[in-house]
Amino acid sequence: MKTDESFEAKTYSKVDRRLIPFLFLCYILAYLDRVNVGFAKLQMLKDLSLSDAVFAIGAGIFFIGYFFFEVPSNILLKKLGARTWIARIMISWGIISSLTLFVKGEWSFYAMRCLLGIAEAGFFPGIIFYLTLWYPSKLRSTRTAWFVSAIAFSGVIGNPLSGWIMDMLSGKMGLAGWQWLFLIEGILSVIVGIWVIFYLNSGIEESNWLNAEEKKLLTRNLEAEDKHKHEVRVMDAFKSGKVYVLCAIYFTLMIGLYGIAFWLPTIIKAFGIKGYLGVGLITAIPYGVTVIGMILLSRSSDRTGERRLHYVFNVTAGGIGLILSGVFAANHVLSVIFLSIGTLGVIGSMPVFWPLPSAFLAGTAAAAGIGIVNSVGNLGGYVGPNVPRWARYFSKDPSVALYVIAGILFVGALLTLFFIPKSLNVKPDAFLNKK
Repeated sequence: MKTDESFEAKTYSKVDRRLIPFLFLCYILAYLDRVNVGFAKLQMLKDLSLSDAVFAIGAGIFFIGYFFFEVPSNILLKKLGARTWIARIMISWGIISSLTLFVKGEWSFYAMRCLLGIAEAGFFPGIIFYLTLWYPSKLRSTRTAWFVSAIAFSGVIGNPLSGWIMDMLSGKMGLAGWQWLFLIEGILSVIVGIWVIFYLNSGIEESNWLNAEEKKLLTRNLEAEDKHKHEVRVMDAFKSGKVYVLCAIYFTLMIGLYGIAFWLPTIIKAFGIKGYLGVGLITAIPYGVTVIGMILLSRSSDRTGERRLHYVFNVTAGGIGLILSGVFAANHVLSVIFLSIGTLGVIGSMPVFWPLPSAFLAGTAAAAGIGIVNSVGNLGGYVGPNVPRWARYFSKDPSVALYVIAGILFVGALLTLFFIPKSLNVKPDAFLNKK
């Protein structure tokens, strides 16, 4: 049997080419359908006579439905297979996103956002778990970065696309620009969800594009890693103290992510930018910086096997960036530069965070544990959009919200530094076959 490094590298490269671009596309659509309401806000609030408070509640209520269905969804993915369950998730959220064009007021807005959260529950942690079925921990940060960079890339292409749709299609066929936005981006998700049924494999053995030797290599590397894990049952995940520490850390990160994602178009529009496309192009800059930065960071993490300090340093830099973007808010160029650092600090930290749960959980415990961390942590997605609204009670300065989010990110960095054991790092050469 071939066991040389060249064969191993070629095998993982083959897996990369098959899986990563497709998963990347799926997540671009998932993230667009989740946060395009931030762009729609620029027009729909006036059309529907909704307040900023209603928007913040509606943006955040997505995560309430998401929270209750996340862990069951991930366990069902493990039982039913990734192909079936991911297709179901994408098709259902695409339909609901498209139907958001029929929103008429406050309560229908809340209802559609909650239903969207229920429909999408399980997608992100499902993919994170799916990657554990193919890659050992040593390789997972970089692959997670490629997948998670879809968040940043969706900002690079999605924000200009959203702006273009709203500029070009407003009033066509009697629909407002924000209605076209929900309709078009929802339909795209349905189409790709159908594609999942024909393209995605649920695991190594099901993959007819791998030969027998390649399947044995991939399976052997995963089995060698799992021998070192003792938490494999669903209840092991619920009993693990490390899981709940990770929940708290991820909660702080999600406050930062959605505080930025939902309000960045509003911040940029306040610069006096004309037209929705112009706003989209400027908001693409922080995400473009993040795409490059997160790939470099994750490669460094995989090369050294170190996760904790990479997370701490990057998220701390992100918090400082948000503070400085507020301090220099009057200087639009400096503000965008520091917002870019802040965005990198938040999104760029996700690829070095997500290998941590699977460093000590395996099997069904991994599916459940990843689901727990993501569902509890994503409740921060309810808090994040509300921070700017709550901050107004204490100060009229809009930059105060950025300072609050930065402080929350610093709390997450301290939790990571003092409560995440060094043992969750991986040895750079662990679990891989050598000559």
